[in-house]
Amino acid sequence: MKQQKLYWIIGGIVVVLAAVAAVRGGNRTLPQVSVDTVARRTLVERVSASGKIQPEIEVKITAEVNGQITLLPVKEGDVVNKGDLLVQLNPDIYDAAVLRAEAALNTARSNLASAKAQVAQAEANQYAATKAFERAETLLKDKVISQAEFDQTEASHLSAQANLTSAQQSVQSAEYAIRSGEASLQEARDNLGRTTLRAPQGGVVTALSKEVGESVQGNGFTAGEVVMNVSDLRAMEVNVEVNESDIVRIQLGDRAEIEVDAYLGQTFGGMVTEIGNTALNAGANGFSMDQVTNFSVKVRLDPASYTHLTEGQPEHYTPFRPGMSATVDILTHQVDDAWSVPIQAVTTREKESSEEGDDASEGESELGLFVLEDGNVVWTPVETGIQDSKFIEVLGELGLESTVVTGPYDVVSRSLSDGDAVETKKRD
Repeated sequence: MKQQKLYWIIGGIVVVLAAVAAVRGGNRTLPQVSVDTVARRTLVERVSASGKIQPEIEVKITAEVNGQITLLPVKEGDVVNKGDLLVQLNPDIYDAAVLRAEAALNTARSNLASAKAQVAQAEANQYAATKAFERAETLLKDKVISQAEFDQTEASHLSAQANLTSAQQSVQSAEYAIRSGEASLQEARDNLGRTTLRAPQGGVVTALSKEVGESVQGNGFTAGEVVMNVSDLRAMEVNVEVNESDIVRIQLGDRAEIEVDAYLGQTFGGMVTEIGNTALNAGANGFSMDQVTNFSVKVRLDPASYTHLTEGQPEHYTPFRPGMSATVDILTHQVDDAWSVPIQAVTTREKESSEEGDDASEGESELGLFVLEDGNVVWTPVETGIQDSKFIEVLGELGLESTVVTGPYDVVSRSLSDGDAVETKKRD
Protein backbone atom coordinates (compact mmCIF):
# COMPACT_ATOMS: atom_id res chain seq x y z
CA MET A 1 0.00 0.00 0.00
CA LYS A 2 2.79 2.40 0.90
CA GLN A 3 4.68 1.45 -2.27
CA GLN A 4 1.61 2.18 -4.44
CA LYS A 5 1.19 5.57 -2.80
CA LEU A 6 4.85 6.37 -3.56
CA TYR A 7 4.27 5.58 -7.24
CA TRP A 8 1.31 7.99 -7.31
CA ILE A 9 3.43 10.79 -5.79
CA ILE A 10 6.26 10.26 -8.28
CA GLY A 11 3.79 10.21 -11.17
CA GLY A 12 2.23 13.49 -10.01
CA ILE A 13 5.62 15.17 -9.81
CA VAL A 14 6.43 14.03 -13.35
CA VAL A 15 3.11 15.41 -14.63
CA VAL A 16 3.72 18.75 -12.91
CA LEU A 17 7.28 19.02 -14.33
CA ALA A 18 6.01 18.18 -17.80
CA ALA A 19 3.32 20.85 -17.52
CA VAL A 20 5.86 23.48 -16.39
CA ALA A 21 8.21 22.54 -19.24
CA ALA A 22 5.35 22.80 -21.73
CA VAL A 23 4.33 26.20 -20.41
CA ARG A 24 7.87 27.55 -20.46
CA GLY A 25 8.54 26.09 -23.91
CA GLY A 26 5.43 27.70 -25.27
CA ASN A 27 6.43 31.13 -23.98
CA ARG A 28 9.96 31.09 -25.48
CA THR A 29 11.07 34.69 -26.14
CA LEU A 30 11.70 35.45 -29.83
CA PRO A 31 14.40 37.98 -30.86
CA GLN A 32 12.93 41.40 -31.50
CA VAL A 33 14.15 43.04 -34.70
CA SER A 34 13.54 46.31 -36.49
CA VAL A 35 12.56 46.17 -40.14
CA ASP A 36 12.34 48.38 -43.21
CA THR A 37 11.28 47.96 -46.80
CA VAL A 38 13.11 47.82 -50.10
CA ALA A 39 12.26 50.99 -52.00
CA ARG A 40 13.40 53.12 -54.91
CA ARG A 41 15.52 56.06 -53.81
CA THR A 42 17.93 58.56 -55.33
CA LEU A 43 21.41 57.75 -54.00
CA VAL A 44 24.34 60.16 -54.14
CA GLU A 45 27.82 58.86 -53.42
CA ARG A 46 30.05 61.32 -51.56
CA VAL A 47 33.69 61.77 -50.67
CA SER A 48 34.15 63.88 -47.56
CA ALA A 49 37.30 65.85 -46.77
CA SER A 50 38.37 68.86 -44.73
CA GLY A 51 40.62 71.73 -45.69
CA LYS A 52 41.25 75.45 -45.71
CA ILE A 53 39.80 78.27 -47.79
CA GLN A 54 42.24 80.18 -49.99
CA PRO A 55 42.11 82.54 -52.97
CA GLU A 56 42.38 80.90 -56.37
CA ILE A 57 44.88 83.59 -57.42
CA GLU A 58 47.36 84.80 -54.82
CA VAL A 59 50.63 86.52 -55.71
CA LYS A 60 53.51 86.67 -53.26
CA ILE A 61 55.36 89.95 -53.70
CA THR A 62 59.05 89.12 -53.23
CA ALA A 63 62.15 91.29 -53.40
CA GLU A 64 64.42 90.66 -56.39
CA VAL A 65 67.30 92.77 -55.01
CA ASN A 66 68.67 93.45 -51.55
CA GLY A 67 67.74 96.71 -49.92
CA GLN A 68 66.07 98.65 -47.17
CA ILE A 69 62.39 99.55 -47.41
CA THR A 70 62.03 103.33 -47.63
CA LEU A 71 58.37 103.54 -48.67
CA LEU A 72 55.40 101.26 -48.00
CA PRO A 73 52.23 103.05 -49.13
CA VAL A 74 49.82 100.13 -48.49
CA LYS A 75 48.64 98.22 -45.43
CA GLU A 76 46.94 94.90 -44.93
CA GLY A 77 43.38 94.92 -46.24
CA ASP A 78 43.94 97.68 -48.82
CA VAL A 79 42.56 97.23 -52.32
CA VAL A 80 45.19 97.77 -55.04
CA ASN A 81 45.01 97.94 -58.82
CA LYS A 82 47.47 96.55 -61.34
CA GLY A 83 50.56 98.77 -61.51
CA ASP A 84 50.07 100.48 -58.13
CA LEU A 85 53.21 101.15 -56.09
CA LEU A 86 53.58 98.61 -53.30
CA VAL A 87 57.16 98.88 -52.02
CA GLN A 88 60.10 101.23 -52.60
CA LEU A 89 63.62 100.06 -51.67
CA ASN A 90 66.60 102.37 -51.16
CA PRO A 91 67.99 102.89 -54.71
CA ASP A 92 71.31 104.62 -53.83
CA ILE A 93 73.69 101.73 -54.49
CA TYR A 94 71.84 100.83 -57.68
CA ASP A 95 71.99 104.43 -58.93
CA ALA A 96 75.75 104.29 -58.38
CA ALA A 97 75.94 100.98 -60.23
CA VAL A 98 74.16 102.54 -63.21
CA LEU A 99 76.65 105.43 -63.25
CA ARG A 100 79.59 103.01 -63.12
CA ALA A 101 78.15 100.95 -65.95
CA GLU A 102 77.58 104.06 -68.06
CA ALA A 103 81.18 105.17 -67.44
CA ALA A 104 82.51 101.73 -68.36
CA LEU A 105 80.43 101.75 -71.53
CA ASN A 106 81.72 105.20 -72.51
CA THR A 107 85.28 103.99 -71.92
CA ALA A 108 84.67 100.99 -74.17
CA ARG A 109 83.29 103.26 -76.90
CA SER A 110 86.35 105.50 -76.58
CA ASN A 111 88.59 102.45 -76.87
CA LEU A 112 86.73 101.45 -80.01
CA ALA A 113 87.35 104.85 -81.56
CA SER A 114 91.06 104.59 -80.72
CA ALA A 115 91.21 101.08 -82.17
CA LYS A 116 89.60 102.25 -85.38
CA ALA A 117 92.16 105.09 -85.61
CA GLN A 118 94.92 102.57 -85.12
CA VAL A 119 93.47 100.48 -87.93
CA ALA A 120 93.49 103.49 -90.23
CA GLN A 121 97.11 104.23 -89.36
CA ALA A 122 98.06 100.56 -89.77
CA GLU A 123 96.36 100.47 -93.17
CA ALA A 124 98.37 103.52 -94.26
CA ASN A 125 101.61 101.99 -93.02
CA GLN A 126 100.77 98.72 -94.69
CA TYR A 127 100.03 100.53 -97.97
CA ALA A 128 103.37 102.34 -97.84
CA ALA A 129 105.22 99.15 -96.95
CA THR A 130 103.53 97.29 -99.82
CA LYS A 131 104.55 99.92 -102.36
CA ALA A 132 108.13 99.95 -101.02
CA PHE A 133 108.22 96.15 -101.25
CA GLU A 134 107.00 96.20 -104.86
CA ARG A 135 109.64 98.74 -105.81
CA ALA A 136 112.30 96.71 -104.03
CA GLU A 137 111.34 93.65 -106.06
CA THR A 138 111.85 95.61 -109.32
CA LEU A 139 115.14 97.07 -108.15
CA LEU A 140 116.40 93.66 -107.04
CA LYS A 141 115.68 92.24 -110.48
CA ASP A 142 117.63 95.12 -112.02
CA LYS A 143 120.37 94.50 -109.45
CA VAL A 144 120.14 98.08 -108.29
CA ILE A 145 119.87 97.08 -104.62
CA SER A 146 121.43 94.29 -102.69
CA GLN A 147 119.67 91.24 -101.32
CA ALA A 148 120.09 92.58 -97.79
CA GLU A 149 118.26 95.78 -98.65
CA PHE A 150 115.47 93.77 -100.25
CA ASP A 151 115.14 91.54 -97.18
CA GLN A 152 114.83 94.59 -94.94
CA THR A 153 112.05 95.99 -97.16
CA GLU A 154 110.24 92.67 -97.12
CA ALA A 155 110.44 92.51 -93.31
CA SER A 156 108.99 96.00 -93.06
CA HIS A 157 106.14 94.90 -95.33
CA LEU A 158 105.35 91.83 -93.22
CA SER A 159 105.53 93.88 -90.02
CA ALA A 160 103.05 96.40 -91.45
CA GLN A 161 100.62 93.57 -92.31
CA ALA A 162 100.92 92.16 -88.79
CA ASN A 163 100.29 95.59 -87.28
CA LEU A 164 97.18 95.98 -89.41
CA THR A 165 95.86 92.59 -88.29
CA SER A 166 96.52 93.48 -84.65
CA ALA A 167 94.71 96.79 -85.02
CA GLN A 168 91.71 95.05 -86.60
CA GLN A 169 91.61 92.58 -83.71
CA SER A 170 91.70 95.52 -81.29
CA VAL A 171 88.61 96.90 -83.00
CA GLN A 172 86.77 93.59 -82.51
CA SER A 173 87.87 93.47 -78.87
CA ALA A 174 86.60 97.02 -78.35
CA GLU A 175 83.26 96.07 -79.95
CA TYR A 176 82.94 93.09 -77.60
CA ALA A 177 83.75 95.37 -74.66
CA ILE A 178 80.96 97.69 -75.79
CA ARG A 179 78.48 94.80 -75.89
CA SER A 180 79.56 93.74 -72.41
CA GLY A 181 79.25 97.31 -71.20
CA GLU A 182 75.77 97.64 -72.68
CA ALA A 183 74.71 94.39 -70.96
CA SER A 184 76.16 95.57 -67.65
CA LEU A 185 74.37 98.90 -68.02
CA GLN A 186 71.08 97.13 -68.80
CA GLU A 187 71.54 94.88 -65.76
CA ALA A 188 72.28 97.88 -63.54
CA ARG A 189 69.18 99.67 -64.83
CA ASP A 190 67.06 96.54 -64.30
CA ASN A 191 68.31 96.22 -60.73
CA LEU A 192 67.51 99.89 -60.19
CA GLY A 193 64.01 99.26 -61.53
CA ARG A 194 63.63 96.29 -59.18
CA THR A 195 63.87 98.60 -56.20
CA THR A 196 60.32 99.67 -57.08
CA LEU A 197 57.74 96.90 -56.58
CA ARG A 198 54.35 97.36 -58.24
CA ALA A 199 51.17 95.29 -58.14
CA PRO A 200 51.18 92.60 -60.88
CA GLN A 201 47.39 92.30 -60.57
CA GLY A 202 44.46 93.90 -58.85
CA GLY A 203 43.32 92.55 -55.52
CA VAL A 204 43.53 92.90 -51.78
CA VAL A 205 46.67 92.94 -49.63
CA THR A 206 45.98 89.85 -47.51
CA ALA A 207 49.33 89.64 -45.71
CA LEU A 208 52.06 92.18 -44.92
CA SER A 209 55.25 90.84 -43.36
CA LYS A 210 57.60 93.86 -43.56
CA GLU A 211 57.62 97.45 -42.34
CA VAL A 212 59.40 100.65 -43.40
CA GLY A 213 63.04 100.55 -42.34
CA GLU A 214 63.40 96.77 -42.51
CA SER A 215 65.83 95.18 -44.93
CA VAL A 216 64.91 92.45 -47.40
CA GLN A 217 67.00 89.86 -49.17
CA GLY A 218 66.57 89.57 -52.91
CA ASN A 219 66.75 86.58 -55.22
CA GLY A 220 70.04 84.72 -55.05
CA PHE A 221 70.47 81.01 -54.84
CA THR A 222 67.20 80.93 -52.90
CA ALA A 223 63.88 82.73 -53.35
CA GLY A 224 63.66 86.33 -52.23
CA GLU A 225 61.90 87.34 -49.05
CA VAL A 226 58.12 87.77 -49.24
CA VAL A 227 57.06 91.31 -48.45
CA MET A 228 53.29 90.89 -48.89
CA ASN A 229 50.55 88.86 -50.56
CA VAL A 230 48.09 90.30 -53.06
CA SER A 231 45.00 88.11 -53.54
CA ASP A 232 41.97 88.20 -55.80
CA LEU A 233 39.23 87.49 -53.27
CA ARG A 234 36.49 87.38 -55.88
CA ALA A 235 37.39 83.75 -56.64
CA MET A 236 37.83 81.51 -53.59
CA GLU A 237 38.53 77.79 -53.32
CA VAL A 238 38.91 75.09 -50.67
CA ASN A 239 42.11 73.06 -50.69
CA VAL A 240 41.33 69.65 -49.17
CA GLU A 241 43.31 66.45 -48.67
CA VAL A 242 41.69 63.28 -50.03
CA ASN A 243 42.85 59.78 -49.15
CA GLU A 244 44.25 57.54 -51.87
CA SER A 245 41.30 55.14 -51.53
CA ASP A 246 38.85 57.92 -52.51
CA ILE A 247 40.89 59.97 -55.00
CA VAL A 248 40.18 57.52 -57.86
CA ARG A 249 36.45 58.31 -57.62
CA ILE A 250 36.84 62.06 -58.03
CA GLN A 251 36.69 63.72 -61.44
CA LEU A 252 37.19 67.30 -62.62
CA GLY A 253 33.86 69.09 -62.66
CA ASP A 254 32.26 67.05 -59.85
CA ARG A 255 29.78 69.07 -57.81
CA ALA A 256 30.45 69.65 -54.13
CA GLU A 257 28.66 70.80 -51.01
CA ILE A 258 30.75 72.98 -48.71
CA GLU A 259 30.19 73.77 -45.05
CA VAL A 260 32.28 76.57 -43.56
CA ASP A 261 32.84 76.51 -39.81
CA ALA A 262 32.27 80.27 -39.59
CA TYR A 263 28.77 79.95 -41.10
CA LEU A 264 27.03 77.21 -39.16
CA GLY A 265 23.93 75.73 -40.72
CA GLN A 266 24.72 77.01 -44.22
CA THR A 267 25.81 74.94 -47.20
CA PHE A 268 27.55 76.46 -50.23
CA GLY A 269 27.96 75.03 -53.71
CA GLY A 270 31.24 74.25 -55.38
CA MET A 271 33.00 72.37 -58.18
CA VAL A 272 36.24 70.37 -58.39
CA THR A 273 38.73 72.38 -60.46
CA GLU A 274 42.05 70.67 -59.73
CA ILE A 275 43.18 67.18 -58.69
CA GLY A 276 46.74 66.56 -57.55
CA ASN A 277 48.71 63.99 -59.57
CA THR A 278 51.35 63.39 -56.89
CA ALA A 279 50.79 62.44 -53.26
CA LEU A 280 51.43 65.08 -50.64
CA ASN A 281 53.93 62.85 -48.80
CA ALA A 282 56.30 62.91 -51.78
CA GLY A 283 59.63 64.55 -51.01
CA ALA A 284 62.87 65.25 -52.79
CA ASN A 285 64.15 61.78 -51.84
CA GLY A 286 61.00 59.87 -52.72
CA PHE A 287 57.89 59.00 -50.73
CA SER A 288 57.71 58.88 -46.96
CA MET A 289 56.38 55.45 -46.01
CA ASP A 290 55.35 56.41 -42.48
CA GLN A 291 52.80 59.03 -43.55
CA VAL A 292 49.23 58.73 -44.77
CA THR A 293 49.01 59.02 -48.55
CA ASN A 294 46.74 61.93 -49.40
CA PHE A 295 46.24 63.98 -52.53
CA SER A 296 45.39 67.65 -52.86
CA VAL A 297 42.02 68.51 -54.39
CA LYS A 298 40.88 72.08 -54.99
CA VAL A 299 37.16 72.93 -54.98
CA ARG A 300 36.01 76.33 -56.24
CA LEU A 301 33.27 78.05 -54.26
CA ASP A 302 30.31 79.00 -56.44
CA PRO A 303 29.71 82.77 -56.00
CA ALA A 304 26.01 82.26 -56.73
CA SER A 305 25.68 80.19 -53.54
CA TYR A 306 26.76 83.04 -51.25
CA THR A 307 25.35 86.15 -52.97
CA HIS A 308 23.15 86.71 -49.91
CA LEU A 309 26.34 87.35 -47.93
CA THR A 310 27.78 89.90 -50.37
CA GLU A 311 24.77 92.12 -51.01
CA GLY A 312 25.59 95.79 -50.48
CA GLN A 313 29.34 95.12 -50.08
CA PRO A 314 32.28 96.53 -52.14
CA GLU A 315 33.50 94.79 -55.29
CA HIS A 316 36.43 92.96 -53.68
CA TYR A 317 34.49 91.94 -50.56
CA THR A 318 34.25 88.26 -49.74
CA PRO A 319 32.57 86.63 -46.75
CA PHE A 320 35.41 84.10 -46.63
CA ARG A 321 38.88 84.83 -45.33
CA PRO A 322 41.98 82.87 -46.35
CA GLY A 323 42.65 80.12 -43.82
CA MET A 324 39.04 79.49 -42.74
CA SER A 325 38.21 75.84 -42.04
CA ALA A 326 35.72 74.06 -44.27
CA THR A 327 34.30 70.58 -44.82
CA VAL A 328 33.63 69.45 -48.38
CA ASP A 329 31.34 66.68 -49.63
CA ILE A 330 32.25 65.88 -53.23
CA LEU A 331 29.34 64.28 -55.09
CA THR A 332 31.11 61.60 -57.13
CA HIS A 333 28.19 59.51 -58.43
CA GLN A 334 24.39 59.55 -58.47
CA VAL A 335 21.83 56.86 -59.27
CA ASP A 336 18.15 57.75 -59.59
CA ASP A 337 15.40 55.27 -58.64
CA ALA A 338 17.84 52.75 -57.23
CA TRP A 339 16.56 49.71 -55.33
CA SER A 340 17.96 50.37 -51.88
CA VAL A 341 17.82 49.36 -48.23
CA PRO A 342 19.27 50.85 -45.04
CA ILE A 343 23.01 50.21 -44.82
CA GLN A 344 22.70 48.31 -41.54
CA ALA A 345 20.50 45.67 -43.22
CA VAL A 346 23.40 44.33 -45.30
CA THR A 347 25.75 41.89 -43.59
CA THR A 348 27.89 38.82 -44.34
CA ARG A 349 27.49 35.10 -43.71
CA GLU A 350 29.62 32.08 -44.53
CA LYS A 351 28.88 30.77 -47.99
CA GLU A 352 27.31 27.30 -48.11
CA SER A 353 29.01 24.54 -50.12
CA SER A 354 27.36 23.53 -53.38
CA GLU A 355 25.43 20.24 -53.72
CA GLU A 356 28.05 18.82 -56.12
CA GLY A 357 30.50 18.66 -53.24
CA ASP A 358 32.56 21.58 -54.48
CA ASP A 359 34.42 22.76 -51.41
CA ALA A 360 36.18 25.68 -53.16
CA SER A 361 33.88 28.09 -51.37
CA GLU A 362 34.42 26.59 -47.95
CA GLY A 363 35.27 29.30 -45.43
CA GLU A 364 34.33 32.11 -47.82
CA SER A 365 31.68 34.66 -46.96
CA GLU A 366 28.98 36.28 -49.05
CA LEU A 367 27.07 39.54 -48.83
CA GLY A 368 23.36 39.48 -48.19
CA LEU A 369 20.42 40.42 -45.97
CA PHE A 370 17.54 38.84 -44.09
CA VAL A 371 14.08 39.10 -45.68
CA LEU A 372 11.08 38.71 -43.35
CA GLU A 373 8.48 36.20 -44.56
CA ASP A 374 5.59 35.06 -42.32
CA GLY A 375 7.50 35.74 -39.10
CA ASN A 376 10.65 33.96 -40.23
CA VAL A 377 13.80 35.40 -41.82
CA VAL A 378 15.21 34.16 -45.12
CA TRP A 379 18.88 34.73 -45.91
CA THR A 380 19.10 36.36 -49.36
CA PRO A 381 22.47 36.97 -51.05
CA VAL A 382 22.71 40.31 -52.86
CA GLU A 383 25.18 42.46 -54.74
CA THR A 384 25.57 46.11 -53.80
CA GLY A 385 26.17 49.31 -55.72
CA ILE A 386 26.71 52.86 -54.52
CA GLN A 387 25.68 54.12 -51.11
CA ASP A 388 25.10 57.37 -49.29
CA SER A 389 25.14 58.06 -45.57
CA LYS A 390 21.94 56.03 -44.91
CA PHE A 391 21.05 53.70 -47.79
CA ILE A 392 22.88 51.28 -50.07
CA GLU A 393 21.91 50.08 -53.53
CA VAL A 394 21.06 46.35 -53.79
CA LEU A 395 21.27 44.51 -57.09
CA GLY A 396 19.90 41.12 -56.05
CA GLU A 397 16.45 39.71 -56.80
CA LEU A 398 14.34 41.55 -54.27
CA GLY A 399 10.76 42.56 -54.85
CA LEU A 400 9.42 46.04 -54.26
CA GLU A 401 8.26 46.60 -50.68
CA SER A 402 10.06 43.46 -49.45
CA THR A 403 10.59 43.68 -45.70
CA VAL A 404 14.21 43.37 -44.56
CA VAL A 405 15.70 43.18 -41.07
CA THR A 406 17.75 46.26 -40.15
CA GLY A 407 18.67 45.72 -36.50
CA PRO A 408 19.77 45.40 -33.79
CA TYR A 409 23.31 45.31 -35.11
CA ASP A 410 24.53 42.33 -33.06
CA VAL A 411 21.49 40.28 -34.08
CA VAL A 412 21.84 41.04 -37.81
CA SER A 413 25.60 40.69 -37.93
CA ARG A 414 26.08 37.68 -35.64
CA SER A 415 23.22 35.70 -34.11
CA LEU A 416 20.47 35.65 -36.74
CA SER A 417 20.35 32.60 -39.04
CA ASP A 418 18.34 31.56 -42.06
CA GLY A 419 14.86 30.38 -41.06
CA ASP A 420 14.84 31.88 -37.55
CA ALA A 421 11.55 33.09 -36.16
CA VAL A 422 11.58 36.72 -35.06
CA GLU A 423 9.29 39.32 -33.59
CA THR A 424 9.23 42.81 -35.09
CA LYS A 425 9.55 45.87 -32.91
CA LYS A 426 6.85 48.48 -32.96
CA ARG A 427 7.95 51.71 -34.60
CA ASP A 428 7.88 54.87 -32.51
